[in-house]
Amino acid sequence: MSNPSMNSVFHADSYHPIQAGSIDGTDVLPHDNAVYRALLCSSAGLYDPFGDSKVIGDPYRTLFVGRLSRFTSEHTLDKVVGDIVTGASRGYAFVEFESDKEMRRAYEDANHSIIDDSEIIVDYNRQQLMPGWIPRRLGGGLGGKKESGQLRFGGRERPFRAPLRPIPYDELKRLGIPPPPEGHYMSRYQVPSPPRRPRSSVDEDESSRPRKHQKHSRHSHRRKRSSSRDRCSE
Repeated sequence: MSNPSMNSVFHADSYHPIQAGSIDGTDVLPHDNAVYRALLCSSAGLYDPFGDSKVIGDPYRTLFVGRLSRFTSEHTLDKVVGDIVTGASRGYAFVEFESDKEMRRAYEDANHSIIDDSEIIVDYNRQQLMPGWIPRRLGGGLGGKKESGQLRFGGRERPFRAPLRPIPYDELKRLGIPPPPEGHYMSRYQVPSPPRRPRSSVDEDESSRPRKHQKHSRHSHRRKRSSSRDRCSE
């Protein structure tokens, strides 16, 4: 009989390099050199998620699209998530939508779509919305492939699994690592929600937005933006 906890998972709301390197979110020591490098960058404040001048637009309406084929063009990608200015040729891109609702719908529906024989991943803009974020190029990031030897957990593709061992609460607290949410796990098959805009920002945005009566396709949007080199794929 299978253990029901094998399908019980949880996701990170904030980023800690040591935790991201742990399959169940309970490690208290870096397990590879890249995690140690990410920890140093985090501790020394060497990474500024808002320091990239190419990252523009509203992060709550922006999706990251990764694992794109090198043959994927902007026109092809538009059929799934919308227009891209640059970035598809690098294997990833950022897309900004007209509304939070459109972004969230694409977040749920477009993940694992097949484009040009490549299975893409879709995630929210962790670079700007996930506290403590460290990108892959600095040893952080989330996800990854087994052959890379640098898997990172806690994200949409590779969530933390429910711990099968005692949780070292005191050590996690000392390191500033959030403990697993005992008794409040999700199913591996549930889709985690992206961060929601603060309520005050929603009210201000809606009050200042002109009413439109245009019809849009399911994942359409008007505003375009460029990609960032700092964001890593899952």
